[in-house]
Amino acid sequence: MSEQSHNAVADVERPVQATQQPGKPAEVRNKPRQLPPYKVLLHNDDVNTFEHVITSIVKLTTLSTQEAIIRTLEAHECGLALLLTTHRERAELYIDQFATLNLSATAEPAEG
Repeated sequence: MSEQSHNAVADVERPVQATQQPGKPAEVRNKPRQLPPYKVLLHNDDVNTFEHVITSIVKLTTLSTQEAIIRTLEAHECGLALLLTTHRERAELYIDQFATLNLSATAEPAEG
């Protein structure tokens, strides 16, 4: 495991105070820390067909065909469509996967 991925794992779980009752051993509980959310955004282009975009969204994400159609139309009409929200590393993976299918996607921190 690389040092960078090891540090990411170490940051996810941090020990919470140990609790001990008289006569019982101390318990240490790890509380998972939520990773900051990132939005994966699909960009419109003048190259790909609707069918290719919709098929690619369904192939790469958990979105249904109907949801993929809606997102594709939104990107076509507005220039951009929110596909999903996830943690940064997975968002970057989605961007790379969409790029292999000649589609443009970016990620940005989700607000809130």
